Amino acid sequence: MSDSHSTQSFETVAIHAGNTADPLTGAVVPPIYQVSTYKQDGVGGLRGGYEYSRSANPTRTALEENLAALEGGRRGLAFASGLAAEDCLLRTLLAPGDHVVIPNDAYGGTFRLFAKVVSRWGVEWSVADTSDPEAVRAALTDRTKAIWVETPSNPLLGITDIAAVAQIAREAGVRLVVDNTFASPYLQQPLALGADVVVHSMTKYMGGHSDVVGGALVVDDAELGEELAYHQNAMGAVAGPFDAWLVLRGIKTLAVRMDRHSENATKVTEMLTRHARVSRVLYPGLPEHPGHEIAAKQMKAFGGMVSFQVDGGEEAAVEVCNRAKLFTLGESLGGVESLIEHPGRMTHASVVGSALEVPADLVRLSVGIESADDLIADLQQALG
Repeated sequence: MSDSHSTQSFETVAIHAGNTADPLTGAVVPPIYQVSTYKQDGVGGLRGGYEYSRSANPTRTALEENLAALEGGRRGLAFASGLAAEDCLLRTLLAPGDHVVIPNDAYGGTFRLFAKVVSRWGVEWSVADTSDPEAVRAALTDRTKAIWVETPSNPLLGITDIAAVAQIAREAGVRLVVDNTFASPYLQQPLALGADVVVHSMTKYMGGHSDVVGGALVVDDAELGEELAYHQNAMGAVAGPFDAWLVLRGIKTLAVRMDRHSENATKVTEMLTRHARVSRVLYPGLPEHPGHEIAAKQMKAFGGMVSFQVDGGEEAAVEVCNRAKLFTLGESLGGVESLIEHPGRMTHASVVGSALEVPADLVRLSVGIESADDLIADLQQALG
């Protein structure tokens, strides 16, 4: 984070970091530099460091500065999607023969990237319950180069003690990567807890309006930041200027949105825990959640993601999804509107038959910022 923002509150940083007034017009919103190339001041004379928009673009630069400030890092990088960010990170950190510890609950696309893509490159991986630091330690080998964590995890809302796993990573000389998508930097800042890299799908809470796809990496190590930037340019899956502008716009309201997401999710879980057809509710804000105390320690609030299991098995869970009206049946999460899905058949179909397979009776909610009373009424009618 730059010195100018180091003493400011999150809400102020979210609105102002990277968002300097346009020097030509005074516009308070950064322009969309919808441009591919730039006039040079003589051969090799780059104006402001810009030559070609794959390498750098002023709108993307504004977003990347904002991302670094929000996560308390030195370098932020914006990509065309969350998986593009993950791919760049893995190809920067790893070489054939290396090993990665991955969580036993994770986004299906992340698992697919390891199991079907990176493994063909000669990188090995093994699964550990990252909510148990000793299980992570036991999974390390002499070829391990990274530990991958999601907290809260997708879709079972597991919690990992970031500081404890960071200590294990430091002792082993490996990198700790934390996917912070579910929490957002407003609720949780992994770099401050010892993580080496933060990953985001900016499609979710950062954008916040279901109108953009993007990904991000943030690091506090300047040398690693340069290595990632080199690969970002060499591989080319960068965020376009309009997408970067949309995420910047979304981030300005991140704090107020996350407060409402968390508030609504808490009210929804209170209803679900009392409903006769619900056998189990997964939400780190519940005192009975096994990771509740750690979540309360490392998160500002507990977020807007809720999962629950229903009596009657898979078909009953699918029926609940289909009966919902205000909750839109769809993949993704983190928008202002509420979404419902069946992970086993939708977002996590790629993990079927693996150690990451999710319960067939599981329903996942992305609780939006509508009236909590209306959301509860919709779930009650969907459950029957």
